[in-house]
Amino acid sequence: EAEAAGDGADQGAGYGAGPAQQGGYAEQAPGMGAPSRAGSAPGRLDWRASPGQASQPGSVGGPPSGPSTGGATPFWKQPAQTGNGSYGQAYSADEETRLLTAGTPLARARHRAQGVVGQLKRVFVSNAGNDFAATEYYRPSHALAEAISPQAAAAQYAAGGTLYEDYSPAGVARVAVDLREKTTELKKKAESKSEKATIEIVALMFQAILAEERIPPGIRVWFARLQMPVLRVALGEADFLGSADHPARLLIDRMGSSVMGFDGAGVQAKAMETEVKRIVQVIEQYPETGKKVYQIVYEEFQRFLAKFLTEKEATQKVVSVAQQVEQKETLAIQYTIEMRDMLKDMPVRDEIRDFLFKVWAEVMAVSGLRRGAKHADTLLLKKSATDLIWAASAKPGRAERARVIQDLPNLLLRLRSGMTLLAIAPDEQEVHIKTISDTLADAFLSKTKAISQAMIDAMAQRLSNLEEFVSDDPMGDLPLDAESLEMMLGIDASTIEVVCGGGSKPTAAMLAWAAELQLGDWFTLDHNGQVNQVQFAWRSERKHLNLFAAGNGKTFLIQAGRLAAYLQAGLLLPQEEEALTVRATRDALAKIEANPERLTA
Repeated sequence: EAEAAGDGADQGAGYGAGPAQQGGYAEQAPGMGAPSRAGSAPGRLDWRASPGQASQPGSVGGPPSGPSTGGATPFWKQPAQTGNGSYGQAYSADEETRLLTAGTPLARARHRAQGVVGQLKRVFVSNAGNDFAATEYYRPSHALAEAISPQAAAAQYAAGGTLYEDYSPAGVARVAVDLREKTTELKKKAESKSEKATIEIVALMFQAILAEERIPPGIRVWFARLQMPVLRVALGEADFLGSADHPARLLIDRMGSSVMGFDGAGVQAKAMETEVKRIVQVIEQYPETGKKVYQIVYEEFQRFLAKFLTEKEATQKVVSVAQQVEQKETLAIQYTIEMRDMLKDMPVRDEIRDFLFKVWAEVMAVSGLRRGAKHADTLLLKKSATDLIWAASAKPGRAERARVIQDLPNLLLRLRSGMTLLAIAPDEQEVHIKTISDTLADAFLSKTKAISQAMIDAMAQRLSNLEEFVSDDPMGDLPLDAESLEMMLGIDASTIEVVCGGGSKPTAAMLAWAAELQLGDWFTLDHNGQVNQVQFAWRSERKHLNLFAAGNGKTFLIQAGRLAAYLQAGLLLPQEEEALTVRATRDALAKIEANPERLTA
């Protein structure tokens, strides 16, 4: 709790006080151009800055007592707070290991967010006289309830339009003034200190959101319209102010983090603005005023985001191919594992095992993806595997030898057909066929124990239904590179950077962090010495592949293990260490602690 309290006391985390608190970020939105200086990305989270550069002269209330959001060290590497509120400056090897393994950075960020909520609760109790979480549901006083009712709010807007059409800086400033005046009016109608305090806290949070220059003005003014609906929730439901996971907070956080990379003028920005506008209007018109509507539109926005981020034709092609590669490799690996298990007690020659594991498993996987697992051609290729195993086993009887000789031309034809499916060169096919033919010839002279027909039949039955045994167990790196991607796409892949496996081995915590990244979030990516502002656009179904898109049209397809390694090394840095509403709450706390009388004024 000491750490949470220290985090909440970070007076400099607010972002509404001008450039000094923006950390230089307002000069350039993510993804909208080159970095402001070589080797370091612009933005709020300039973790490469020196300690002197990391300071924020515009902070309120003295030096921050919690982890800095603009310092030289990523927040997930910062040491835990000591009991006296101070932070250490150095790390031992044991401390570094503890920090990187004691839960994921996102989990620790959520803990810090709850610390902010905890401090807000203490401020509320000390100034308003009671606990906003003391009751599950609270009904506002009559005059206040009428003033914040949906009908009263709707009367402010023209039918089908918006109260705020001016998206210029002056227009946004006017919105802030209007909201402040509305807050003053509402506090006059409030009958209790807790009502006044709730109104003031929500107003300060939205004031901070409206001042966030990284959000396009056209979207900020739509965010402003959420103040009254959110206030109704905050007055009626204790967990909006008492929890960082309230659906209303989650919705604002997801929309905020997704729009911070747009300048408001492009086609994509307009599409995003239209969706935000739709969501706000749904919330305003929904008959219920509780958390249900926020949960509904939050899920709708998540679905919109998944489609929106991959709607470009080039991105769709990359996603389609990457998904197929993952599915093929998943099946091929599982086929190999299953065949190894099935053959472990069978007297099968090494040459045949190698062919089945390294070639034929992929043949069956590709056919299953292209034609279907139960397609006649796929089933025939699966049967070819058992036919080859039987043909290559010892043949002591004359009848069995005659059968092999009779079936061999057709078997070799099926093997060639399967290898052609993988686009294996004819010369390489001949090498495989010769090896198989020599092995079959040796089988005629072999005195080893023959494989029973019952074992062959059991294996054939299991192979025909192998897809039912595919698991979600972690795989290794997928064999994907820019050249193979270009061949599969049939287009120029010069704008696609494939970051394959390799590099340092990430910790389990970093792998978990990589799996928790949210679609739509913005990052600073340092790859091969080039720094780009990228947005997380797509994650494959089994989470082995991740696609990041830069504003200049370049895309980065990164395998899961390498993604975790980049996070661990600081080569992939989140633009936002804290959610939008958490930062807004910090900003509100800074103002309240400097002027506590305003809560109940």
